[in-house]
Amino acid sequence: MKEFVITEAQAETAVLVGLITPQQDERKTTEYLDELEFLATTAGAVTVKRFTQRVNGPSSVTYVGTGKLDEIRAYIVAEEDAEREVGMVIFDDELSAKQLRNIEQVLKVKILDRTSLILDIFAMRAQTANAKTQVELAQYRYMLPRLQRLWTHLERQGGGSGSGGGKGSVGLRGPGETQLEMDRRIILNRMSLLKQRLADIDRQKSTQRSNRGRMIRVALVGYTNVGKSTLMNLLSKSEVFAENKLFATLDTTVRKVIIDNLPFLLSDTVGFIRKLPTDLIESFKSTLDEVREADLLVHVVDISHPDFEEQIKVVEKTLSDLGCADKPSMILFNKIDAYTFTPKEEDDLTPATRENTPLPDLMRTWMAKLGNDCLFISAAQRTNIDELKQVLYARVRELHVQKYPYNDFLFQHYEE
Repeated sequence: MKEFVITEAQAETAVLVGLITPQQDERKTTEYLDELEFLATTAGAVTVKRFTQRVNGPSSVTYVGTGKLDEIRAYIVAEEDAEREVGMVIFDDELSAKQLRNIEQVLKVKILDRTSLILDIFAMRAQTANAKTQVELAQYRYMLPRLQRLWTHLERQGGGSGSGGGKGSVGLRGPGETQLEMDRRIILNRMSLLKQRLADIDRQKSTQRSNRGRMIRVALVGYTNVGKSTLMNLLSKSEVFAENKLFATLDTTVRKVIIDNLPFLLSDTVGFIRKLPTDLIESFKSTLDEVREADLLVHVVDISHPDFEEQIKVVEKTLSDLGCADKPSMILFNKIDAYTFTPKEEDDLTPATRENTPLPDLMRTWMAKLGNDCLFISAAQRTNIDELKQVLYARVRELHVQKYPYNDFLFQHYEE
């Protein structure tokens, strides 16, 4: 009797490529590649190798130098010879159509950049019609300037007929350009349709927001994978999808939360990330309207992340771009249960860093000056959640009195 063995599908392997520049030192490049590897893992790929190059800036032709590109190609060939195929090479910055075309010609494998990888993840994560529409629009925005790259096969077909003279070349070029323009027109029409669909969805959401009554709106914002959805579940006693992967949440979820009989609306928004593609921010504006219309922003930070201060700056920059920098806000340091440090040796005279600072010492730094606008919790372990609820109650009540000064029936009810 023949025995059948079921094996899991082998994950696609990936090689990562980043640059060390005067603006981005080796430590930061390593952090960016760590994040890129996490993105690749979220997309279902396994990273097998990293390549970095120290340059003044990316090459406009091949991103890295031709020597480094040859080195990457040699590695791919060596892996193929060892029957270990490299499925893709992922670059840590957005590549132009010219760079993509030239890199593909040398490496001869699938090429992705950070933007296309994030778009792939967004496409996998999109569940609702709204999220799917936004992702599709972002994909077309990315694809449009790179359309010509899809037609390079016409150039390779041109050797025979084109070599007979200028007339042959023109004759060959025509159909390609015609098809290119047709594709461009189809994409532009599709983008127009998607924008209209998003506008319709946005009007519906605006109506929904206006019908929510006189309640203060609180929005959870922060870097991706900092625990916003876990906190949302904890405060609203709901079951918002939460997972230890990037961009687990795409759609903004709004729940009614009641603390000591004081109701308010709490929204969980899409996480931000370094080098977040402009096309995504543009496409997800309707989702981010919950942030714009919030009365209070709760900035959730993963304090266990070695580079959490850089993540704070990324979120603050994104909020500033959205015109939300001046909104009332508080900062919530989550995952204190996962915080780790390596104590300095007694004879180590170098300045203290995040990596060798105990959490109590860290809490006495710039964070201590923020007072009640800065809290330390663990949503997973429910640590200091009661304190968080007390602070939220005070902030929401204060904002309610400011926003609805004549609507004091609510508070009279609380005092009875």
